[in-house]
Amino acid sequence: MRIFLTLPHVESIFREKDGENEYLYWFSVQGEGGKSVEESQHEVDKKHLQYWYECIDEEIRHVDLETKVVMIPDDVRKTMV
Repeated sequence: MRIFLTLPHVESIFREKDGENEYLYWFSVQGEGGKSVEESQHEVDKKHLQYWYECIDEEIRHVDLETKVVMIPDDVRKTMV
C-alpha cells in the first residue's frame, strides 16, 4: 500500500468496538499533488508510518463503507470544488 501526503481538507478517525475486537477507520479528503508519506521528513508522518507498520494488518481485506452523511461547512466545501 502506498500512502500519499498532502494537507487534508477534512480528516476524521472513527473507532468501532466489536466484542474484543477494535477497528479504526481513517477518512480524509486531500488535495492534488501529494507525495508519498515515506518521503516526508515531518515527525508526525514518521509517527503515522510507525503506527502503520506496528498496528495495521495488511492481510485484512479493505472494506468500502457506504457513506450515509457528509457534513462539511459551506466555506470549506466551496474551496474543495
